[in-house]
Amino acid sequence: MEAPSEPRADRAPRDPAKPLAGANVVVCVGGGIAAYKAAEVVRRFDKAGAHVDVAMTERAQAFIGPLTFQALTRRPVFTDLFSLTEEATIGHIQLADRADLVVVAPATANLIARLAAGQADDPVAAIALATKAPVLLAPSMNVHMWAHPLVQANVRRLVDVAGYRVVGPGDGFLACRWVGPGRLAEPADIVEAAAHVLSVQDLAGARVVVTAGPTYEAIDPARFIGNRSSGKMGAAIAAAAQRRGAEVTLLLGPSAVPPPIGVRTIAVETAAQLEAALGDAAARADVVVMAAAVADYRAAKPAAHKLKRGELGKKATIELAANPDLLAGLGARRKGRAPLLVGFAAETEKVLEHARKKLEVKKVDLIVANDVSEPGAGFAVDTNRVTLVDADGATEVPAGTKAEVAHRILDRVVAMRAAAAPVKKRKAR
Repeated sequence: MEAPSEPRADRAPRDPAKPLAGANVVVCVGGGIAAYKAAEVVRRFDKAGAHVDVAMTERAQAFIGPLTFQALTRRPVFTDLFSLTEEATIGHIQLADRADLVVVAPATANLIARLAAGQADDPVAAIALATKAPVLLAPSMNVHMWAHPLVQANVRRLVDVAGYRVVGPGDGFLACRWVGPGRLAEPADIVEAAAHVLSVQDLAGARVVVTAGPTYEAIDPARFIGNRSSGKMGAAIAAAAQRRGAEVTLLLGPSAVPPPIGVRTIAVETAAQLEAALGDAAARADVVVMAAAVADYRAAKPAAHKLKRGELGKKATIELAANPDLLAGLGARRKGRAPLLVGFAAETEKVLEHARKKLEVKKVDLIVANDVSEPGAGFAVDTNRVTLVDADGATEVPAGTKAEVAHRILDRVVAMRAAAAPVKKRKAR
């Protein structure tokens, strides 16, 4: 007989940039109309590098066939506790032992009730009851079912007694034609919640503020002074910090980048708006990451109406006024080393020289420097290559996706916070 898998605590720490890579994930599919979405959940887990197994209730098979999941996972699907084939080696116990994470999606009102009662009468309930791995619950049901006090009590019991995590439900148009909370969380949200569960929580309890994107400074109602920043790098840092347990506030300038899941986002447009929002947020922050590309200048007197070509003449002159240096202001105002300040230096020449000068002049702890003229490391692309500059020197970060680079930046932030933390004195014996 195969020996039980090693305990969760013995497993090697995961790279927070890819916490699902190599993870054993069991997706348990309940019998609701949203069962068809579980196929996309499984596909996304597989794409993220997880080893995925699927277990289904009997009623789930009325909505989607096991063959679909077998094709997606290239593994047998567990559907029957009393199958001579599936249970020849007590398969549901082996799955429960091997799992790094169990995801129940969709979790119907009936399935939630059976889990809360500790029943183990089908493969899904048996795996959830037998595993020592975290269990992530993704509820899906009618809006009135979800609001019912007995369903809410069952969910609270699973969270408070069994330590389950919950993602969703979403709010929207339901299959029953009602509108409201009850729909299955989006597959991307479920997978991100799973990544959060499996990630190292080395920023747990930290309050992190991230600025991202450009600012737009109006010339008239139709034109503005701006820059090429897309906001992708800052949004990636906010998402990475949230995954690692931080309470994150993202101050996002005009950008097509969607706010990261679970991150409190405040939209701003001008440097003045960003300054106001930053003042409130930074006062309570442990870490501030200034990834926004703030316009250095604004029009001194923006026109109230759209300026016509004839009004401007052949050689138009626009009087500019300097915007405040928000990063330097934070560095000058902070007391001691709190909050920890991270600035960005987007350069096209003498990158390290400019970064070191910025580190000193603006009184910050870390500068993330990059050459925006380098292919794959500039604006509006999904990759980056940066150098981390602090008082001890410069460290190159290998080229990677902005999500990967974000985690490497946060690795340094975590290390700097640990080094700055006061050493607790041992009690004298």
